[in-house]
Amino acid sequence: MGYPNKRYEQLADQLQTLIRDQVYPVGSRLPGVRKLGEQHGVSVATVVSACRELEQRGVLEARPRSGFFVCPPLARRDAPSLPRAGRRPRPVTGQERVLRMVQAVNDPAVVNLGAAVADPDFQPVAHMERAFRTVLREQRRRCVGYEFPPGAPELRAGLARRLAALRCPVSPDQVLITNSCQESVAIALRMLTRPGDTVAIESPTYYGLLQVIESLGLKALEIPTDPIQGLSLEALTLALERWPVAACVMVPNFSNPLGTRMPDSRKQALLRLLTDHDVPLVEDDIYGDLPLSGTRPLPIKAWDRDGLVYYCSSCSKTLSAGMRVGWLVPGRDFQRAQYLQFINTVSVATPSQLALAHFLEKGHYDRYLRRVRSLHAKAVARMTDRVTELFPTETRVSRPEGGFVLWLELPGRVNTTELAERALDAGVNFAPGALFSASGKFDHCLRLNCAVRWDSRVERALARLAALL
Repeated sequence: MGYPNKRYEQLADQLQTLIRDQVYPVGSRLPGVRKLGEQHGVSVATVVSACRELEQRGVLEARPRSGFFVCPPLARRDAPSLPRAGRRPRPVTGQERVLRMVQAVNDPAVVNLGAAVADPDFQPVAHMERAFRTVLREQRRRCVGYEFPPGAPELRAGLARRLAALRCPVSPDQVLITNSCQESVAIALRMLTRPGDTVAIESPTYYGLLQVIESLGLKALEIPTDPIQGLSLEALTLALERWPVAACVMVPNFSNPLGTRMPDSRKQALLRLLTDHDVPLVEDDIYGDLPLSGTRPLPIKAWDRDGLVYYCSSCSKTLSAGMRVGWLVPGRDFQRAQYLQFINTVSVATPSQLALAHFLEKGHYDRYLRRVRSLHAKAVARMTDRVTELFPTETRVSRPEGGFVLWLELPGRVNTTELAERALDAGVNFAPGALFSASGKFDHCLRLNCAVRWDSRVERALARLAALL
């Protein structure tokens, strides 16, 4: 996992500046990689990496046997507006509506633009198949048994190495394997709260978190989240002074649904604020490996020195949603976390754990990430362009820095909960905005999944959805 200021990233920034200043106008071909290397005093490999980086940013397009060409700038709409602060903690209800939306993913007659599930075209299906074949052949007896908590040692060791590269020095004995990031979050909240407690969350937030909060009998306190800067520290400060908050849950790297990356300075300020109030943070880093450009951002866990951060993640948004492997680094009580995972589901599927460990060990994961980040960047750019073209001009569109979803704020007269019913009847599935709030806010917003196989069905589905507005 790389860090900022690598030479190819510096060169990419320099080339992007030249493109912005019209040294290389839209549609023009960049000089060959050898020529660029001579001009900038770098190797051909560095030039190629820089051009690939600009491909991910949507600045360049590679044409076979022709070179790199400057793309037209993306059409831009205003970013979604900053939501208002929640007045008080609220119980969470009505999340059973999510089930119908996610069930539509498996309906071949419906175009899935709702659930944040990447199409298999975005996943390393063949590589994962080989990993499963290898572990089933070489460890067949182990694969048919339980791998009780805390989970397979080789997987925990591989994840600990990756966390160390993110400046989170944890030992394998501090990593607990779970069935998903959502289970990791649920275990953390069960450790930190009791029914009736208040949990501070981003607004809008991922509806899966609201389901967890509802199932545990907790109250949600919504903190406004800026589409650019992330969670409002000022609003959180006021909330901590007014309400007894048991825990804070957030996605600082490419939050769902906004795709926002919280700047490192604000991450550190958030941790200081929570430390001052002794409020633990449950950090969901499931999208952290999926920046649309640049390097992989650090999690807040990287600055945690007191065990205040409970780190949660999984491979569901990167490798495969069907593997059902997540992980949790509990801040303070590993034994309790193990027991809760055991009574939840006994264990995580052994073949999935071993296959993921094999995939990490062989170095396939990082190679795959380099490819899929480019695919996501192109998918988000393509969806943004089509929404800009088809939807009402007043529509505001998020500018995600990572992940593969778009958040749309429609003109106020549109109720997207009602729209979702009509759209589903027309064979189009999306996530209405009210699902992302404990108080039913964002009923004029919606989320779109961009990681879809782009074909005429998707084009027609977007046109049908736009026609319903």
